[in-house]
Amino acid sequence: MSAGTRSEKPVGRLRRLLDRLSSSEEELQSAELQQDAQDAGCTRICDCDDRQIVKVTGTLRHVTLRPRAGVPALEAELFDGSAALDVVWLGRRSIVGIEPGRKLIASGRVSLSHGRRVLFNPKYELRPLGQE
Repeated sequence: MSAGTRSEKPVGRLRRLLDRLSSSEEELQSAELQQDAQDAGCTRICDCDDRQIVKVTGTLRHVTLRPRAGVPALEAELFDGSAALDVVWLGRRSIVGIEPGRKLIASGRVSLSHGRRVLFNPKYELRPLGQE
């Protein structure tokens, strides 16, 4: 290993440390969520296209009961650090474990509704509470 290579490592570590210290809490959380998505082998939400079958992961930010066409619908906003998408379970008023702050993995076909990405009735896995 040359002396130049050895001196580059501390500079890289120092740069990362300075970047972390100068980043906002929200930026750090977004970076952590994006890393979680990559580690889980999921598609980043910002990369999801209309009609694409995807597997995404993130944190639920909002959970709301909102009827659609007269049918009860449980809606949640899933955020992975890159973007958000709406996860909608039609015919459901509540689902145990689906609550703000919970991490989950969801898969299904993305559709666009009013300019937002939506997964209707996705397959999902709740992430263990210890990983939050």
